[in-house]
Amino acid sequence: MSELPHVDVVVVGAGISGIGAAYHLTQQCPDRSFVVLEGRADIGGTWDLFKYPGIRSDSDMHTLGYSFKPWKHEKAIADGPSIMEYLRETVAEFDLAQYIRFNTHVERAEWSSADARWTLHARDTATDEPVSYTCSFLFMCSGYYSYKGGYRPDFPGEERFGGTFVHPQQWPDDLDYQGKKVVVIGSGATAMTLVPAMARSGAGHVTMLQRSPTYVVSRPAKDAIANGLRKVLPDDLAYKLTRKKNIAMGQFFYKQTRTKPEKVKKQLLDMSRKQLGDDVVDQHFTPSYNPWDQRLCLIPDGDLYETINDGSASVVTDTIETFDETGIQLSSGEHLDADIVVTATGLQLVTLGEMDFTVDGEPVDFSQTFTYKGVAYSNVPNLASTFGYVNASWTLRADIVCGWVCRVLNYMRATDTDVVVPRLRADDQEMEQRPWIDDFSAGYIQRMVPMLPKQGDREPWVALQNYKGDIGLIVDSPIADDALHFEQAQVPA
Repeated sequence: MSELPHVDVVVVGAGISGIGAAYHLTQQCPDRSFVVLEGRADIGGTWDLFKYPGIRSDSDMHTLGYSFKPWKHEKAIADGPSIMEYLRETVAEFDLAQYIRFNTHVERAEWSSADARWTLHARDTATDEPVSYTCSFLFMCSGYYSYKGGYRPDFPGEERFGGTFVHPQQWPDDLDYQGKKVVVIGSGATAMTLVPAMARSGAGHVTMLQRSPTYVVSRPAKDAIANGLRKVLPDDLAYKLTRKKNIAMGQFFYKQTRTKPEKVKKQLLDMSRKQLGDDVVDQHFTPSYNPWDQRLCLIPDGDLYETINDGSASVVTDTIETFDETGIQLSSGEHLDADIVVTATGLQLVTLGEMDFTVDGEPVDFSQTFTYKGVAYSNVPNLASTFGYVNASWTLRADIVCGWVCRVLNYMRATDTDVVVPRLRADDQEMEQRPWIDDFSAGYIQRMVPMLPKQGDREPWVALQNYKGDIGLIVDSPIADDALHFEQAQVPA
């Protein structure tokens, strides 16, 4: 039997996190061999998968971009193609393509303590042939939602509907919505992107149907300060200053929502009132919860407001009684005629790339583990994963996690150890169990909480969801501590 190809590190996923991981490994661990296994035929992850009209970031690209690669486009709230262009530039600039293996979907990971390595069982998605690798360290950068399909609740009477159902995650290339009546079900970032994009590109009328309102913040698509700095400073310095500014502003605003929620709520609603008027805001844009109890929706240059004001789009806040042949009957008695219904109802969330994990033959149930600093898992050796922020740009935390992984690998090399595993200390055994993400009521996160590892009530068994806190917990803290064990393999490599 031929020996499986072995590398020091396998990175799973070639999206924004995996590309970042490849860069950091080349820069900080140049003596380590690694590959990036990507189940799809291209890089980009989210930005390659989603093709719906208007697809764009809902964070500014000076923080969603990498710390090491300046964002140079004029627009800070960027569309999907511009983000893909940025990712392709990153791969080319740092010669990362050589590490990426496309069409390699990892299905199972098996850890053996005897020889301190993972065996990864994958499938070539182009040929359906099995593919396997072994590695010493496994770095999961596969995101937190299923690529197989989005979250889609069953609607009463939907089988009677004579029109077309579309989920944004499976947007058909040939969908013709010119002159059609479109209803977008949902009130998250996807819905608020789709509504103005479809209204401005030929739909007859677009209605956003929501059960309850969401906070909406309009910001200029172009960052005037960033663009001004680039005119007088080198790109790297201008980007660094803009990134620092935006991180500080984001942290300040989030802290205000925690300490002065009523004040922030009034400020946000007053901003919307100037665009839409009191009646529309009171009825459709005044949530029952406080700001950042769920994610705020960012709209560039007030595009959603403009389409509501010009009549090409509208918002209805109601619940669905049933579908019928021509549209949706609402609980209030109103009927929404529809030719096309877009179910922007969210993502189907998963834990660690929908893979099965075993440690010495025993299945790993991550919901029964504790997170170590939000990057690793109790009693699971040589494994780290990237999970970004729900209240800030994903990449801010991805960069932090990559740095930690590289420091761990270098510490293992310096100490001649083969295994790193977080273990609960004696006084941790009875600590309080808390959900991975506290204080965030969004449905897509709440559906995922039962699958996720637990937090404890003390460091390092916490996932902070706080950039400044993570700098102290992960970046500035020493790698070695009394909960992170470094060991040699039972059988020397």
